[in-house]
Amino acid sequence: MTSMELPELSGKVALVTGASRGIGYGIAEALLARGDRVCITGRNEDALKEAVEQLGADRVIGVAGKAHDVAHQAVAVERTMEAFGRVDYLVNNAGTNPVFGPIADLDLDVARKVFETNVVSALGFAQRTWHAWQKDNGGAIVNIASVAGVSASPFIGAYGISKAAMINLTIQLAHEYAPKVRVNAIAPAVVKTKFAKALYEGREAEAAASYPLGRLGMPSDIGGATAFLTSEQSDWITGQTLVVDGGIFLNAGVG
Repeated sequence: MTSMELPELSGKVALVTGASRGIGYGIAEALLARGDRVCITGRNEDALKEAVEQLGADRVIGVAGKAHDVAHQAVAVERTMEAFGRVDYLVNNAGTNPVFGPIADLDLDVARKVFETNVVSALGFAQRTWHAWQKDNGGAIVNIASVAGVSASPFIGAYGISKAAMINLTIQLAHEYAPKVRVNAIAPAVVKTKFAKALYEGREAEAAASYPLGRLGMPSDIGGATAFLTSEQSDWITGQTLVVDGGIFLNAGVG
């Protein structure tokens, strides 16, 4: 999408973390497609600048930094308010999964890093958008969790545990922020991104064959779900986790 193709402004503004590529980028595209203005964040400043240019610099700003850095959280919200005057929607997409192996041998410092990035940062951003705008004006939050958070996740246990915590964080925030702000989560299965390529690279057809819908997810699939959960069509939905999995859970117990 380029700025020339963007629709009339909706008047709404979103902050999407971890959005220089992959799922976050797909979410930003979906929100821009309906007329929102968007602030995206990411660790790599060059990649972030490129993403802003591709999405349309007239409606998108980028703030580089690490999601778990509280100073970065503050700057991202402040810059969004300065640029656009509001922050209606927060999408907590930034995440990490730096280890593959059994949790019996997991380095606890790595576990702390996973939780800092995947859970604590989401809470930090939710606190800041609440105080900056949503407390008085309302809005919606979407936390990008994972099917790893609602089932066993062999060899990525730390990631799965953190996503389970994120789902519970969603419930807690939904209860506390109601009725002003709705808070929901999305739990994707494998989506074709650089982040998840170890799960399908070199064997995509084999990986996709296990999905009843016959393919892996795309960032646009999660973008569409996020657009719904931040729209008026979902005004009576809060505290829920929407599983977007191509039907993979239908295979549970089969065999």
